[in-house]
Amino acid sequence: MSLQRFVAAFAAVMIGLGVSAAEAAPKRIVIVRHGEKQAPLTLCSIGTERAQALAAQYLSPTSPMSLIKNDPPAAILAMTLHTVETARPIARAWNMKLTAPAIGYVPIRNNRYFNAKLNTVNQRVAADLLTNPRWHGQTVVMVWEHFHIASAPLEKEFAGEKVTLRQLLHLDQVKGVPGGVPDTWPDDNYNFFWILTYDRPGDTVPSQFKVVRQYFAEPYANLPSNGWGKPEPRPAGSGCS
Repeated sequence: MSLQRFVAAFAAVMIGLGVSAAEAAPKRIVIVRHGEKQAPLTLCSIGTERAQALAAQYLSPTSPMSLIKNDPPAAILAMTLHTVETARPIARAWNMKLTAPAIGYVPIRNNRYFNAKLNTVNQRVAADLLTNPRWHGQTVVMVWEHFHIASAPLEKEFAGEKVTLRQLLHLDQVKGVPGGVPDTWPDDNYNFFWILTYDRPGDTVPSQFKVVRQYFAEPYANLPSNGWGKPEPRPAGSGCS
């Protein structure tokens, strides 16, 4: 199902039920970046392995390492081609359909025109998550593109509108995070989760913001796990750009 149809269908439900935003926000949103990439069309060998590892361990329905084993996701969302590639093994592990917009199946382009289209996707998804009763009390997994999770340069380029999840999901207003939620997701980091908890009635600002670093067990223990903002060590021949 396309994102536009998906949003429209559930918006109609919301209007019909007359439910307030206090009864619409998810209980938890798990955000993870796509795996390492080789080219606009494909993940590299490390990225492909990371996608498999996520499905087998951190986002598995059965692994003791899983962040969501006892909290099945109501949806697994993706937004770009690399995020779709990363999310597919996760969706298969849960026997779920992957939800992504039409633009999620074309090669990404780093220009203002393409970013503006992704901004629209981000705005629609975030608005739906925070206002649609479909998500109330649920967990949602977002496999996302890092510029549209948090990017000070993107926010500056599109000043005057909210374009990143940091803005749209109100992460810039979260209290109690030393130094605040980062305003930019570093280019070299593919190995973190951001986990948001919404459990205050009537409040669309997360009550909790948690960062989880990926340390995979065998047979995926070789996957890089560099520190936040640190270079990612990559073996020769990985094909990663």
